[in-house]
This record gives sequence, structure tokens and C-alpha cells, in this order.
Amino acid sequence: MFSYPAGIDVSKDSLEVRVNLLEVGVSCPNAESDFPGLIGWLLLHQVGRVLLEATGGYERNVMKALQTAGLEVIRINPCRAKSFAKAMGQQAKTDPIDARFLAQFAAVIKAPGARITSSEQDNLRALVQQREHFVQQMDDDKRRLKTASSDVVKPALQSHIDYLCKAIKAIEVLISECAESLDSEKTARLRSVKGIGLITAASLMSYLPELGEVGRRQIAALAGIAPYNDDSGRHQGKRHISGGRFAVRRSLYMSCWSVIRYQPEFSARYKALREKGKCAKVALIACMRVLLIRLNAMIRDGSEWKEHVV
Repeated sequence: MFSYPAGIDVSKDSLEVRVNLLEVGVSCPNAESDFPGLIGWLLLHQVGRVLLEATGGYERNVMKALQTAGLEVIRINPCRAKSFAKAMGQQAKTDPIDARFLAQFAAVIKAPGARITSSEQDNLRALVQQREHFVQQMDDDKRRLKTASSDVVKPALQSHIDYLCKAIKAIEVLISECAESLDSEKTARLRSVKGIGLITAASLMSYLPELGEVGRRQIAALAGIAPYNDDSGRHQGKRHISGGRFAVRRSLYMSCWSVIRYQPEFSARYKALREKGKCAKVALIACMRVLLIRLNAMIRDGSEWKEHVV
């Protein structure tokens, strides 16, 4: 049976829905109590694919409800939707217009549907994100402490730093327990690699659940560390990375420095690239790509990490 694509413009309080080709739409509150009615309306209009934007978390509940109902749900970066509307010559912007263009985009986009995550995966991701927030706050306060122009505020800043330090340690215990509960074998394999600790392992498991399930090129593209050509006619530009998941790159960035430090193979690879004239960032990204591809193969095959002799 033919199914229609639909687009949903998500805001904090409401959902604006349009179905491509049928030119019909509906508005409803962004509340779990209203999701059954929305799903029923979509099924009534034979909708099989739904496209929505990532909106800072406001889309998560409706996305999970649609997935549970058996609909294919694609979540995209808002920049892609904006670029599509611009390419189509659309200048005006309202919620119904945005939903209509999302529905048109859903009809042509080639992208896999978003994964259905378990409650354990959601909990681990939430804990990892909360730790990141705490670390950012602590770093900000440390900078404020150094530049404070008055001694009056320094005790308050130091007290908050001490509190955040304890909170980070406490949340790391919860992250360890949650990661073990989610997949103790994957956690142990990732942590067996010199240079990869608990937080990196948990970050990869929460931000990159496809690890071990896809090929080397796809896993690199998902992380945003796959090189892309920039050629046109006689022009041959430098290859560059683009897109992907920033949180994965951020996690791999620091851990790869540790891997380079503790594993001779990666240290030699990094030094060889630098000696060829590659800048530090390019050399590091190349090492990150090799590291991720090997981690992907290790998880996929259920094998142990092997340090190659240089």
C-alpha cells in the first residue's frame, strides 16, 4: 500500500503537521496525552514516513511515540531543512510553511530512520550529557575565579567549584552502573583499550549506538571524521570532513590524544603524518578515524584490542 511522507514542525508547546501531496495538515499540543490522536490521524492519512527537526529535546517524546507506532521517523539538523527551503525559493517562515517543506523534504531525502532507543540508552545519554554540563560549569567558574576583580565573590565561586567536583564524581558512578547495565561486554571491550576510559566508552555507547553494527565508511561518516573530496573541473581541493555528530568527535578528540600517548602504533602514525607536513589537527583526525574504525571492528567481531608492534 502506498504511504505518504509527512513533516512535523516541533516547538515547545505544539506540533504542526503537514502531509505531502495530500495538502492536509493538523495542529496539536506537544504533550504525550495528545500523541495517540496524532498517530491515529497520521495512520488515517496513510503516512509511513515522518520528518522532523532536532529542537533541543522537544522532539524526543513525539519521535519515540511515532516509532513505537511503527512509523519511520527521520530526525535532521535544522540547518538541512533551512537549506532545503532556501533551495526551493521559500522566503516566508511560519510553522505551517515549515511543516509543509519538511513533508516535501521527507519525500526526497535519503536517510535511515532514527533508531528506537531503550530506556537504558536514554538514561545513559542523559547522564553523560549532565556530566558534560557540570564539567562546563566548573570550567567556567574556574576561569571566573582567576579573573575575579573582587575577593568578595571568590569564596562563593570556590564553593560552587567544590560542589560541582563532588557532583561530577557522583554522576560518574551512575554512568558506570548504567553502562554496565546497558551492555557490560561492550563497556569492558572499549575500556580495555589504553587511552579510553569510562567517560569515552559511555559517550560512544550513548552518542554512537551504531558502533559495531555498520561498516567502516559509515561509522566514520556518522562521527563526522570521514574525508570528502572537493574537486571541480581542473580544481582539486583538499579533502575535508563535514557533518556527523559533534558529541562523538568531541569525545574521540581527547581520548585519541591519550591513545597517541600510550600506544606506540598511534604515536608513530601521528609523528609520521606531522613529518609529512600535515598540521596537528589533520594528523589527529586521521588517527581518530583509524581508532574509530578499529573500535568498530573490535565490537563487531567480538575480538580483543590488539596493539600493533611498530
